[in-house]
Amino acid sequence: MFSTGQLIFGLLFFIAFVIVIAFQYRKDKRIHKTHYKGTVWILIAFISFIALIATVKFIFM
Repeated sequence: MFSTGQLIFGLLFFIAFVIVIAFQYRKDKRIHKTHYKGTVWILIAFISFIALIATVKFIFM
């Protein structure tokens, strides 16, 4: 399916991507705490809404 070179490139790209994302998250963590207080509740509401839609779909289907 994939050649050895493609698999190695994909693995190295994934590792580099995760390292860069983790570094940037650590760098911006303090700023996010200041500017995005209370966003956890919006995430919980969004997930609950999606769960409600799925529940209604399975009940009435």
